[in-house]
Amino acid sequence: MSNRRRGLDLKKILRIDYNDFMNNITLIAVGALKNKALQSLAADYQKRIKPYARLQKLETPASPFRKDDRNKAKKREKEALEKVLHRYPKESIFILAETGRLFDSVAFSNFLSEYDGRDLVFLIGGALGWEEELALKYPALSLSPLTFPHELARVVLLEQIYRGLLLKAGKEYHY
Repeated sequence: MSNRRRGLDLKKILRIDYNDFMNNITLIAVGALKNKALQSLAADYQKRIKPYARLQKLETPASPFRKDDRNKAKKREKEALEKVLHRYPKESIFILAETGRLFDSVAFSNFLSEYDGRDLVFLIGGALGWEEELALKYPALSLSPLTFPHELARVVLLEQIYRGLLLKAGKEYHY
């Protein structure tokens, strides 16, 4: 006879809140996702992630630039990010950069497991990349040694988060 049929609710008896083990993931990106096809893919992965993690996404404005004022534009983007990041004092914040720590899918799933019940913030830079001070302030993760357009990097990160969460949950998504 199952515990449910006996009238036992293990969740209540053990006082386990499974939400304590869910990741809270925030994606903060410089610039809007403008490409319709990538918007659709991102929305699909966001929907798929919902049963496994609480996902929040924020966008900060990308600064227009000319060749001669790229550093000023990076500084403006950094300032906009810092205005948002002050809301996340306790979370673990990581920037995405091609020079960051590389993972395969299983290792990334294990990385997500290390933060069970804690908050993770992933920062995705804009077309200009990171302002140096910001790049040195947070640990960097890499999706690949290749450089991706920032809009595509957002979709790839969402897919890898979904894949990692499924692997963490014991589901098959890694063939």
